[in-house]
Amino acid sequence: MSKFPPKADILIVDDTLANLRLLADMLTGHHYKVRGASSGKMALKAARLAPPDLILLDIMMPEMDGYEVCRQLKKDDNTRDIPIIFISAISDTLDKVKAFALGGVDYITKPFQLEEVLARVKTHLAIQQLQGQLQQKNVELAEANQQFKQANLDLKASNEELNAFAHTVAHDLKNPLGIILGYTMMLREDGISTEGADKFLHTIEKTTLKMQSIINELLLLASTRKEEIILSTLDMEEIVMNAQARLNNKIIDSSAQITLPDKWYAALGYAPWVEEVWVNYLSNAIKYGGKPPVLSIDTERQSDGMIKLCIQDNGPGLTQKEQDALFTPFTRVTRLHIEGHGLGLSIVKRIVEKFGGQAGVESEIGQGSRFYFTLPESNEE
Repeated sequence: MSKFPPKADILIVDDTLANLRLLADMLTGHHYKVRGASSGKMALKAARLAPPDLILLDIMMPEMDGYEVCRQLKKDDNTRDIPIIFISAISDTLDKVKAFALGGVDYITKPFQLEEVLARVKTHLAIQQLQGQLQQKNVELAEANQQFKQANLDLKASNEELNAFAHTVAHDLKNPLGIILGYTMMLREDGISTEGADKFLHTIEKTTLKMQSIINELLLLASTRKEEIILSTLDMEEIVMNAQARLNNKIIDSSAQITLPDKWYAALGYAPWVEEVWVNYLSNAIKYGGKPPVLSIDTERQSDGMIKLCIQDNGPGLTQKEQDALFTPFTRVTRLHIEGHGLGLSIVKRIVEKFGGQAGVESEIGQGSRFYFTLPESNEE
């Protein structure tokens, strides 16, 4: 047994056993792994079973000549790239041209010189290796290019979001800061009554809470991009009740009527974030709903393994253009002249997509709006 590892796997195809042995001994002596086939059919079977690195192929063989063997190998995706060196006693130019036309990489005329065979085998194995490396580099380059394109798209989206973020900070936080500053200056004036001071302090408190809400939503929007969470079975009824409790004052002030489903299907998610989804959906439904808002929450099991959760309002409805823009960060529907900073629904979208679901709206002018989101179904009941 040779102490040297084989350089390459070579298949020799020749119906003359003496030639097979001569080539095999020579190549084995130079540390190549050699297999032999004495017919075209045997060669095809051997090559398809275990594709070699190179084939030395005799042309003049009974039943199936070397040309046909080459033709069959080039039709097969698994063997078409194997370099084939033809070996033949025929030295006619037309035969050589035919060999190259069928896909051969070289042609050696019998009687051959062993040094010539070795040199050509070594050369074409090196070329094949370089071609393989080039193909691999091309694949890696294509993958890197795709990653670069995706990174550019992500960067563009991040830049757009950053610009909108800056606009929100500059505009939506500037206004309440101005209110706070104005009322603070008024509190410092002489002669202000206790009742007036209490009124000013109440306005300052309300404005501060609004600023806190904007900042919290900005932080949540950022965290949903980065945080990794573990999904668990949700108690959806409790989550919705918690969301309603947070909006209790709005519900009372608007005289909103909210109907809940009789049955909740088990879904997977992260409870704190799903609660934010309901807070946003309920808050929007109260703002954009009718007077008073009449809201209906329902849930259904879909055939794709997802649970769909919806909230229907009795508002004026939305145009298709408004629906298309709703879930984009920092977008708000100005047609209804209702205050907002355009963060809520983009947060919903990002949270739900983090869970593998979708968020959307179905609406027609005059028919109200039906906001929905989907979550993976849980096997637990």
